[in-house]
Amino acid sequence: MGKANGKGEVERKPLDADHELPPAEEDGFVEGEAIAGAAAEAPGAEDELTRLKAERDQLLDRLARQQAEFENARKRAAREQRDFKDYAVAEAVQSLLPVLDSLERALKTAPAGEFRNGVELIHKQFVDALTRLGARPVPATGEPFDPKHHEAIEVVESTAVADHHVLEELQRGYMLKERLLRPAMVRVAKHPKK
Repeated sequence: MGKANGKGEVERKPLDADHELPPAEEDGFVEGEAIAGAAAEAPGAEDELTRLKAERDQLLDRLARQQAEFENARKRAAREQRDFKDYAVAEAVQSLLPVLDSLERALKTAPAGEFRNGVELIHKQFVDALTRLGARPVPATGEPFDPKHHEAIEVVESTAVADHHVLEELQRGYMLKERLLRPAMVRVAKHPKK
């Protein structure tokens, strides 16, 4: 630090860049221990330390809750946006299904020739466009009757298919992803009693 001068006073030198500070740990004594030791010496300091730790824990808990709420709000907004988009597409596809029905009726009655070929091409393009939007037909003929996806128009005694299976599809049903746009209108087979 300094040297003693002739008068018994210690001469102090200012610290410069070449002078190093003593390390924080000397003789096994760490700075944290000094704080703990000072807290133990000061009356009420331990209570203050406990209060500060509790306040810190409350703030960390509040921060974690706020982060979770923010993440939930972000996910909810993304889901609502996706649902809105799906709903808008569903409205558009539903309005186009009667046009597709008309094309399919035209194909059933159209004679062979260029006109029929043109209608088939338009029908294929239409179906492809609906498929790209996520629409797909509900399987019906030969399938077990499912009231979630089929609307029974008539029950017919028949052995052509298994009992309570769809005998004939009168109007095709459609799904958009996992949502039913329109149920298939079907005739259901019922085996005659013996």
